[in-house]
Amino acid sequence: MDKLNLPDYAFRIFTRDDQTYIFDTFRKKNVILTPEEWVRQNFLQYLLKEKNYPESLISVEMGFRLNKLIKRGDIVVFNRQGNPLLLVECKAPSVKISQKAFNQIARYNMAMKVRFLIVTNGLKHYCCKLDYKAKSFYYLTEIPDYFKISK
Repeated sequence: MDKLNLPDYAFRIFTRDDQTYIFDTFRKKNVILTPEEWVRQNFLQYLLKEKNYPESLISVEMGFRLNKLIKRGDIVVFNRQGNPLLLVECKAPSVKISQKAFNQIARYNMAMKVRFLIVTNGLKHYCCKLDYKAKSFYYLTEIPDYFKISK
């Protein structure tokens, strides 16, 4: 797998029947190791180990309803009251982060109404804070620690 712009983490990776798997500690199961999954697993560890996000408040591939469609959020972080706080959209490292990715996460946020959005391909990470009162948003220079956003 590609080297990402994230610290190195240890994973349980194995190959069976010509298919490579990684153990997802959040979903408690082996999942096929695609480039997007590689980014998701590394970014999850980054949130846990570097940014102090509580594992119990993170959901992976969380299903939700958007209009009449069922969608899945790559990573959803909740506050201690159980409300969605942050939404992460992961792309494969080969995927250039474009307006299309931001449009996708903005559509998903119509259902979630989080305060923070992150789009990452493992190489570049974009984080923005939404201000619903002012109907605006601004990009942050770094991904905030959990204690800074959970207040």
